[in-house]
Amino acid sequence: MLNKKQNINENVFNTDVEQVPLRNGFGEGLVEAADTDENVVGLCADLTGSTRMDAFAKKYPERFVQIGVAEQNLASVASGLAALGKVPFITSYAMFSPGRNWEQIRTTICYNNQPVKIIGSHAGVSVGPDGGTHQAIEDMAIMRVIPRIEVISPCDTNEAKKATIEIASSKAPTYMRLAREKTPVMTTEETSFEIGKAYEMWRGKNVDVAIIGCGPLLHGALLAAKKLEEKDIGTVVLNSHTIKPLDDETIVALAREVGAVVTLEEHQASGGLGGAVAEVLAKNEPVPIEFVGVDDLFGQSGTPEELIEHYQLDTSAIIDAVHMAIARKKVA
Repeated sequence: MLNKKQNINENVFNTDVEQVPLRNGFGEGLVEAADTDENVVGLCADLTGSTRMDAFAKKYPERFVQIGVAEQNLASVASGLAALGKVPFITSYAMFSPGRNWEQIRTTICYNNQPVKIIGSHAGVSVGPDGGTHQAIEDMAIMRVIPRIEVISPCDTNEAKKATIEIASSKAPTYMRLAREKTPVMTTEETSFEIGKAYEMWRGKNVDVAIIGCGPLLHGALLAAKKLEEKDIGTVVLNSHTIKPLDDETIVALAREVGAVVTLEEHQASGGLGGAVAEVLAKNEPVPIEFVGVDDLFGQSGTPEELIEHYQLDTSAIIDAVHMAIARKKVA
C-alpha cells in the first residue's frame, strides 16, 4: 500500500491522475529561490521558454543572462559568477548541457568546486519525436563520475520544485535532469524531500523484492507493485531521487531485508542509478539485481509511449524484472 507517512498522491492509480511537466516545477522553484536570495542568477543557452526559465527572466531581467547557443560558454561564465558569490542556474537540453560542455563543467565548475546548478531538460527517451540525437540517456553517468557534483532526478513536478529550492542553498555543484513531457504527479506538497535521502512510496505484504527507481518511471513501478500485490508478490518501491550522494544506508538495509533488487531509470542501464546501486550492494550486501533501463542502445524517433514500451521501460517490463529477480533469489 502507499506509504501514508510520505503523503503520496491518493489519486496516483487513477487513469486521470494529474499530469504536469517536471520543468514547470523547476521554473516555479527558481522564482521562489530567487525571491529569497538576491544572489540567484539564471543563464540560458537560447531555450528560455522550453526550459521554463522564462518566468525568472521576466521577473528578474537584471539577473538573467542569455548566453546563446554556446553551452561551453554557458558553463564557464556561470563558474566565474559563482566565484564572485552568485548562485548560477544554467539551463539547456540535457543533450547539450551536460552533453556538449562536459569538459567545462568538469574543469571550471567541479574542479574549482563552484556551486553552479546545471539543469538538463528534455532528458530520456520520452522526448520522443525529437529523435535519438536529442535523447540524453547517458547524462547521469557522465555527471556521476565527476568528483564533488551532486546528481538528482526528480520523479514529478512537486519534487522538481522542492529540489530546485533546496539546491539553491547548497554549496555543491549540482546536476538535475528533467523530462519534457507531462508526467503523473505522484507526490504532494507534504511529501518529504531531502537531497541524499531515499523514501519508500509503496510497501506490500510479505515483501519479496525492492524496486529502486528515479524520475517519472516511478509511476510505472507503483502500477507494477499494485498488480503484483494482487498476485501475492510483495514489493517495496523506493524513490531514490538523488543518485549522488546515494542513500547507501537505506538501500543496503532494504536489500538485506528483502534479498533482491530491481533498479529503474529512463537512462542507460549502466552508469546511472542502476550502476550506483550495484556498486554499493556489491561492497556491502550482494543480492540478485535486475536492471530496467536502456540496454546499450541509442534512442530513436517515436511517441513517448512507443519508446517507453520499445525500450522495455514500462510496467510490464518492471513486472518481468521482478519475476526474474525472485527466480535468481531462489537459486542464490
